[in-house]
Amino acid sequence: MTGLALLIPIALGMGLLGLCAFLWSMRAGQYDDMDGAAARILIDEEDAP
Repeated sequence: MTGLALLIPIALGMGLLGLCAFLWSMRAGQYDDMDGAAARILIDEEDAP
């Protein structure tokens, strides 16, 4: 039982930390242009000598 009393708050804290990181990334605009990044990899850029 003492193990659960320690592990449950740790798990809840890590879940809250992950949720905060996700919300921060949404606010910072990480997911604004999902199609642009996928198309950008296909563009063949010429390297300048």
